[in-house]
Amino acid sequence: MSRSAYVTDLKTLHGECTANYLRLTRLVGELGEGEVREVELVNRGRPLGSLCLEVREHAAYTSIIQVSQRGVLDELIETPRMRVHLYHDVRMAEVTDFQRQRHFHGRYRYPNARMHQPDEKLQLNRFLGEWLEHGLSHGHSLDLPQLP
Repeated sequence: MSRSAYVTDLKTLHGECTANYLRLTRLVGELGEGEVREVELVNRGRPLGSLCLEVREHAAYTSIIQVSQRGVLDELIETPRMRVHLYHDVRMAEVTDFQRQRHFHGRYRYPNARMHQPDEKLQLNRFLGEWLEHGLSHGHSLDLPQLP
């Protein structure tokens, strides 16, 4: 039985990266390099932790944002943490590090040594989108800019 190779879905990946750029710029607002925004995540009135956004670098064409979460399970599990590059000229955001792993390829043969999924890069960017969307929909921050 022959297996067909995974083909990177560039249109979907591009869409995720564009949507994540909009989400991140909405959440980060006018923060400068070295500044942090914490968005408290709440479910039915109970605090679940905080979505933390730190501007690591900011330049005319690119920014690097560290996205992490602090919460009630910090003592038990490693909480999600990723580094995201924002490309301002093309209005896209791309996950470049996740849990200390760097440089994800557009596709992987499966199985592989690190057990990455064939579409690992797309899945990481999709996860970032869901995470940010949850923060926008259910998060609370005293300094979060309001939509016009």
